[in-house]
Amino acid sequence: MTHALALPRRALVASLLAAALPLMAQTATPTTEILRVGFMPGPYRDAFRIGIEPQLKRQGYEVQYVEFSQGVQPNDAVERGQIHANIFQHSVYLEASNQRQKFDLVPIVHVPTPPMGLYSKRWKSLAEVPDGATVTVPSDPVNTARALRILEAAGWLTIKPGVDAASVSERDLASNPKKLKIVPLDAAQAPRSLDDADLAAIHGNFAVAYGLKLTESLKLEAMTLPYVNVVAVKRSQQNAKFAKDIVAAYQSPQFQQAFEANPVWKGYRLPDYFKPSSVATAKP
Repeated sequence: MTHALALPRRALVASLLAAALPLMAQTATPTTEILRVGFMPGPYRDAFRIGIEPQLKRQGYEVQYVEFSQGVQPNDAVERGQIHANIFQHSVYLEASNQRQKFDLVPIVHVPTPPMGLYSKRWKSLAEVPDGATVTVPSDPVNTARALRILEAAGWLTIKPGVDAASVSERDLASNPKKLKIVPLDAAQAPRSLDDADLAAIHGNFAVAYGLKLTESLKLEAMTLPYVNVVAVKRSQQNAKFAKDIVAAYQSPQFQQAFEANPVWKGYRLPDYFKPSSVATAKP
């Protein structure tokens, strides 16, 4: 009697184990976490895809790329929680955006950044540019200041001392001996303005996206740290796991090796966490 009852029990245990095994296997598999990252046109998405995404995928993330066309959109999307992070701006622009739009975003890590430069289809050198030349510059004040400083470094104009970088415009010039005609326009339109203007001050990311080479610039800015681009997230999430994982991936030897192995990215201003022997910034 006892033996006859034991067989069904063994069969029941085997049946329960068979049913549990798939569930156990499913539980043991890491769940995929979706990570949405925003970009403007330019090289930052490619650098992320090549050097950062493979590291994050090994940690269980699925990266979704979101493209934007206007500067305020990526920050608005992070603020609203539509994306987790964006990569397109320097910390000066980020702070100005926070103040104007009442956002609360913070930078978590610097990224390799192509400098802004002066480009021309009409002239091959600064010496050829005539007096009265038309120069297009980014219309947002923070980047207008960057463009004017490049022109100042060329010896073509001077900016009034003590001007606030967040509100500077062509009206803040102390002198303009070359009689340059400064034309502000949307930064994304700067490459197209080369067909009509003598010169255009173009963000590095838009220059790269348009197919221009940094080595083709008549003059590159001497990029300082506040203008090196950053990964931005909401302040409330700066210590979240995904934020820390992004920082670790950028600061890893794997990313540095992948970035330096690509000749397309020569001339970029590299973050300070890159090894000193590997830093090869563009000459202004």
